[in-house]
Amino acid sequence: MENEVEELEQKSAEPDFWNDPENSQKVLQRIKTLNCRIEKYESIVQRHDDLEILAQLGLEEKEAGVIPEVAGGLGEFKKELNQLRLQTLLIGAYDKNNAILTLHAGAGGTEAQDWVEMLLRMYTRWAEGKGYTLKTLDFLAGDDAGIKSVAIHVIGENAYGYLRSEKGVHRLVRISPFDSSGRRHTSFASLHVMPELDDEIEVVINPNDLRIDTFRSSGAGGQHVNKTDSAIRITHMPTGIVTSCQNERSQHQNRENAMKMLKAKLLELKEQQQKEKIEDIKGEQKEIGWGSQIRSYVFCPYTMVKDHRTNYEEGNVQSVMDGGLDGFINEYLAWHSKK
Repeated sequence: MENEVEELEQKSAEPDFWNDPENSQKVLQRIKTLNCRIEKYESIVQRHDDLEILAQLGLEEKEAGVIPEVAGGLGEFKKELNQLRLQTLLIGAYDKNNAILTLHAGAGGTEAQDWVEMLLRMYTRWAEGKGYTLKTLDFLAGDDAGIKSVAIHVIGENAYGYLRSEKGVHRLVRISPFDSSGRRHTSFASLHVMPELDDEIEVVINPNDLRIDTFRSSGAGGQHVNKTDSAIRITHMPTGIVTSCQNERSQHQNRENAMKMLKAKLLELKEQQQKEKIEDIKGEQKEIGWGSQIRSYVFCPYTMVKDHRTNYEEGNVQSVMDGGLDGFINEYLAWHSKK
């Protein structure tokens, strides 16, 4: 990283550097990002050295009073080291990109729609804890409660790299608050995760393959959004892929966001088809596919959240629902890197 910073800084000092302002800004942003990572690395190295010296002094002086300080510092050090190690696993082509999350309620009516709302809150809490910015792109309220479907834009470095671990079907087991008999219910919701594509990534779409419909927004957004036909739905007829956006004030903004989502889905489809060809040649079976259950959240008769891919589990369900997903994400990235 230091070598790359040196090369980029030399480039930024060239006389014609600002001839291309857009590229110049990208170079400066890259320098800033790398310097931030270098500082984190140097900080954790310094923390390690300080703890080692403190422990050594305690041993030499036979001073037991340093034990709590070293123990506390070691806990923080391990936490920082784990986060730093995680970043080294984010090496996918789009891992550094922003993410687009789409949640859909499964069968089960109000119960499943309430589960989508719970998951949206969970991911919102997690993202806010990371300092990410969230923006609602599309929203369809449930019939009586909850949410039928929602699409959110998660903006921040490595958002897709972390959240790609969450793609799949999430299962809830609990005593339903909507059942007067107090029976236990099982609900399902699916989560789709896509990277927001950079402008330089070209996805060719024939305009003749698109059907674009306008409609009146049904989601939040104020009087203007709800009283004009500014919402956009785009259907890619060859594949049947449908994307929609309704939470911006202007039809143009909604169209732009819906096209971004469509491009990401088409790129993902292309890559998935290629992956299936490779796996067919190698004779491998896909372990995880759309519609498969990746995680269970059990509220009753016991409390547990378990990931069925990594077998990682936590007993504090409420902590997980409050955004405590790092353990599951960490385990997934480590598990996936070994595949």
